[in-house]
Amino acid sequence: MGKVTRKRYSGEFKAKVALEAIKGDQTLAELAAKYAIHHTMIAQWKRQAIEGMAATFSGKASEPEATASGADVEKLHAKIGQLVVERDFLRDASVRLGLIRGAK
Repeated sequence: MGKVTRKRYSGEFKAKVALEAIKGDQTLAELAAKYAIHHTMIAQWKRQAIEGMAATFSGKASEPEATASGADVEKLHAKIGQLVVERDFLRDASVRLGLIRGAK
């Protein structure tokens, strides 16, 4: 037997089918028969479309992710440096107290 590949659908096709499912003129079973797609896939596309619309109107979809400013990056680097110094100090103190054997 040959290799079975999964069929891929374009975004436009998914949107078209999801919109028809949202309209509710036909049942999922009727749409599945019309487009030769399993009804659970149509239900999934419908759910994703509705969630996408909610994100669009809430303004979350259009906002780019926040990036750290130069000052924030410098503060984080300073904190990392402080934590490294503290870690090294505690490791050396543990060696001197005999809590752990030699350190690297």
